[in-house]
Amino acid sequence: MIYMDYALMFAMACFGLGLLANLWRIARGPDNPDRILALDTMVINVIALLVLYGVQRGTEIYYEAAMLVAMVGFVSTVAYSRFILRGDIIE
Repeated sequence: MIYMDYALMFAMACFGLGLLANLWRIARGPDNPDRILALDTMVINVIALLVLYGVQRGTEIYYEAAMLVAMVGFVSTVAYSRFILRGDIIE
């Protein structure tokens, strides 16, 4: 069981570094499509961190939180993309 803890910590550290890289791309991205992709990838990394934390803690509540983050992340990516393309979200 100790190896599982090390593997979970390593995976969490990797996804944490991925979050930092995405944050850098959002702040310094050359244009808006790069920022949109970085935001979407950031949501995926947060989902992965929530699932890994749920595995580590042994509880199911983090899986439900990951599902909520996935739904909100999808909607926010679509809304941000529509705003960049058209200038408004709701027609």
